[in-house]
Amino acid sequence: MKIAANTVVTMHYRLRDGEGELIEDSFGGQPMQYLHGANNLIPGLEAQLADKAAGDKLDASVAPEEAYGPYQEGLKQEVPLAAFGDIEDITPGMRFMAETDQGPAPVVVAEVRDDTVVVDGNHPLAGVTLQFEVEVVEVRTATEEEIAHGHIHAAGGCGGGCSDKGDDHECCGGTGECGDHGEGKGGCGCH
Repeated sequence: MKIAANTVVTMHYRLRDGEGELIEDSFGGQPMQYLHGANNLIPGLEAQLADKAAGDKLDASVAPEEAYGPYQEGLKQEVPLAAFGDIEDITPGMRFMAETDQGPAPVVVAEVRDDTVVVDGNHPLAGVTLQFEVEVVEVRTATEEEIAHGHIHAAGGCGGGCSDKGDDHECCGGTGECGDHGEGKGGCGCH
């Protein structure tokens, strides 16, 4: 079976940035699963996986515009240290949810100054060309329930087809979090 809309794809991947630095690697661990065509994967990688089958291997280069977007300087700003309330020992790399006009948004501490903190609302991989090595392990037809819910149903959670649409993942025991794919910067391609 070939990868197409409404198929569940199980794959191993290795992700490197434009300089070749390893970001994530599922080989030797659990493969990632996602529902193809449901916007659960960055568009550039999903497009390159179309028509592949179990056993196929793929080296994919994905430009920022087809991944996490270009880096936007306007999403980096300086805020008063007092905005962090009672939180002590704020250090670069810490992540917080910031209230914005568009609702809550994740930010990363970029720099701590005397009375201010520079936070960055860009995805950590914004502006980065991503290099994937992919091995397709399995392709199957999605169930009607998976198609209706927009993500896969696997034992122990959503299985990697997570989205940030605010979906209620209680139907399959998942949390909607994409952190299950390994530590790092969320480079698994999940949205």
